Amino acid sequence: MHISEFQRIIAKKYKKRDQQRGTPATFMWFIEEVGELATALAGSDQENKEEEFADVFAWLCTLANITDVDLEKACDKYTGDSVEGFKPK
Repeated sequence: MHISEFQRIIAKKYKKRDQQRGTPATFMWFIEEVGELATALAGSDQENKEEEFADVFAWLCTLANITDVDLEKACDKYTGDSVEGFKPK
C-alpha cells in the first residue's frame, strides 16, 4: 500500500469529524498517541509497539488531511538521490 492510499482511507473514514475537531485538538490527540508509542517502545510487547506505530501514523495522516498536506509528496525529499533534509551533527 502506498502512503497516499492509506491517507485516503483515513480521510474517507474520519476527515469530516477531524475537521470539526480542528487542528489544535487533533494535534493533541496525535501527541497523546506519540506518548503511548514512547511507552510501548520502552517495553517488550511487540504487538503493542505495532499497534502504537499504526495509531501514530493514522493520526499523522489525519493531521495531514485536515491541513491539506499530501504525505507521499512531502516524503519525496527522502526518496530521491539527494540528501535534502539530512542535517549533519
